[in-house]
Amino acid sequence: MRLDSYTVGIYSPGANLGKQILWYYLGSPLVSSYLITSSGFKSWILSCFGAQIGKGVRIKQGVRIKFPWRLVLGDFVWLGENCWIDNLALVTIEDHSCISQNVYLCTGNHDWSDKNFKLKYAPIKIEEGCWIGAQAMVAPGVTIGKGAVLCLGSVAFYSLEPMKIYAGNPAQLIKERNILE
Repeated sequence: MRLDSYTVGIYSPGANLGKQILWYYLGSPLVSSYLITSSGFKSWILSCFGAQIGKGVRIKQGVRIKFPWRLVLGDFVWLGENCWIDNLALVTIEDHSCISQNVYLCTGNHDWSDKNFKLKYAPIKIEEGCWIGAQAMVAPGVTIGKGAVLCLGSVAFYSLEPMKIYAGNPAQLIKERNILE
């Protein structure tokens, strides 16, 4: 591997330098603040930087978002303490989905077979009614199907089917999800 030859290639952060600097030094610290507890204020800050935010979104303390202009949150989405949305590519979290504390959503990685450690990135989509358990991780290009659950500490390298429960590293199907009325 030749890290001295590394470049980002054609990748672009998706915003001009001024917007990026404002986000890193103003927006991001406000959204991740432990002193500011208002989800409405944090949602407003994110939308000022280009995020699409639905109604009733809850954002806890310590939430980190790399690029809000590549974030779509549906209605009544919950983002738990210290979750990290590392969105080099678009992250979409649909209505009524819960992203628990310390979850890591990773849209970018490097090609270990490339001598220059080429950057690779792909979007993540979390469909309606999903629950991503505490300390779970979701890899680039993964779709979490409607109503699926990714259990505590599990790692989703591949897309998960709707209304199923997955656990482990790598995440394996353990059973169907049945929601009692």
